[in-house]
Amino acid sequence: MSGILDKERIIAGPGFNRWLVPPAALAIHLCIGMAYGFSVFWLPLSKALGIKDAIKCGPEVGFFAELFTASCDWKISTLGWMYTLFFVLLGTSAATWGGWLERAGPRKAGVVSAVCWCGGMLISALGIYLHQFWLMILGSGVIGGIGLGLGYISPVSTLIKWFPDRRGMATGMAIMGFGGGAMIGSPLAADLMKYFATPTSVGVMQTFVVMALVYFVFMMAGAFGYRVPETGWKPDGWTPPHAQVNNTMITQRHVHVKKVWGIPQFWLIWMVLCMNVSAGIGVIGMASPMLQEVFGGSLIGVAKKFGELDKTQLAAIATVAAGFTALLSLFNIGGRFFWASLSDKLGRKMTYLVFFVLGGLMYFSVPGSAAAGSILLFVGAFCVILSMYGGGFATVPAYLADIFGTQMVGAIHGRLLTAWATAGILGPVVVNYMREYQLGLGIPREQVYNQTMYILVGMLVVGLICNLLVKPLNPKWFMTDSELAEEKRLAHEKMAASEVHRTGGGADAVSPALVAFAWLAVGIPLAWGVYRTLQSVAKFFA
Repeated sequence: MSGILDKERIIAGPGFNRWLVPPAALAIHLCIGMAYGFSVFWLPLSKALGIKDAIKCGPEVGFFAELFTASCDWKISTLGWMYTLFFVLLGTSAATWGGWLERAGPRKAGVVSAVCWCGGMLISALGIYLHQFWLMILGSGVIGGIGLGLGYISPVSTLIKWFPDRRGMATGMAIMGFGGGAMIGSPLAADLMKYFATPTSVGVMQTFVVMALVYFVFMMAGAFGYRVPETGWKPDGWTPPHAQVNNTMITQRHVHVKKVWGIPQFWLIWMVLCMNVSAGIGVIGMASPMLQEVFGGSLIGVAKKFGELDKTQLAAIATVAAGFTALLSLFNIGGRFFWASLSDKLGRKMTYLVFFVLGGLMYFSVPGSAAAGSILLFVGAFCVILSMYGGGFATVPAYLADIFGTQMVGAIHGRLLTAWATAGILGPVVVNYMREYQLGLGIPREQVYNQTMYILVGMLVVGLICNLLVKPLNPKWFMTDSELAEEKRLAHEKMAASEVHRTGGGADAVSPALVAFAWLAVGIPLAWGVYRTLQSVAKFFA
């Protein structure tokens, strides 16, 4: 089995179609992207024992006791720790094992990711069956989080090497899948829970088992679809950047991952990503209550503030807000492909300049549009903001490849994702605590987000300054020819594809039918997810 997974066995031969690699990456990212949609399980799991009504724990049951208790239901705030662990483990595991991934290859990393992510879901299913939350933390939180990190970065280096002419577009396609994972997984999970629900079960355990098995098939197919190009491969008719003009921001040399912690440009890009994500992720978590509290009854044509609405009206505006959240998810996903592809034309530094300047203007406009009662301008601003939030994730791998070279870009990207883990704490804390602070001062609900928007503008200004300071690297940071040759040897790049073919590995010409089938295999679920999301969006416009 290890031979099949070895990097030497996946060097593509003559005639291989590089367009088979993006759907392989999408197959993995669409599965692990369900991490964004795990909140769909919180409400049913909070009633796993009581079924109709939660069996509440007594005051003597603290957080640690709740990990082991089987006599009362879990609180939603306790369940939320799984979500936090996802993104902390994503960043730390990607940083820890990014270097191993570069040498082991994307197929081996993809298989490990599938085993961890899907195995973690099965352990969580056992935790639900035994009503032991520590098993869910261990399964989906820790083991699944490790699979999440490895799966996230597994295609980055490979796609950049297959698409040196379209680095942004290639990584944008894969990372778009991570944003789209919840769009497929959330409605699928809701349908499965409804199907499996009985008078004695909320149906979550069975849903975990089914989704784990389905995801495992897709992720393994994606992992075995990965191929790496021969050393020195380039697309027909493509001129490398060093032969073009005005490409001082695109290097042809390579930095070793072990050096990046000491390079100023790495920390500048770290701050660029952290500030962009902090601003966006804080808004994502509060999008629904924000719209409801700012516009209140005007969302359903009633001239009342949020605090004056009755239960029926509150339920009606919650439905509208759910449509708003769904609309933001579409812009988050679409922005990943749009902005990353545009960065191939504008350049990465200029693209982030647009993110920070345009994003700052959008955040600054929100209090004004809220005060004017303009739902259209308010929603439009957040749609643009969320497109750039997703675009930031998709553009940064190409930015790293431009600055640090392609040899170890996957590992460097893994280390940069610690910025995401930091932002996952910073952004929500700023938005949530500022809201509580403003409410404590007696400020009306429709105005409690104004100061927060200005703080987020300040974050984007910090990101803008860091982005402007990014310059080409000092030559001292690059590997020497002998160091690069050694790294290529360790990364199993010494073999030519023809040598591999004689031992039975590699890949040859691919039929157009196979490429079409691969795209349909990921395209149909994605289209279904978009359709289900548009159904929710329709409630907003209704």
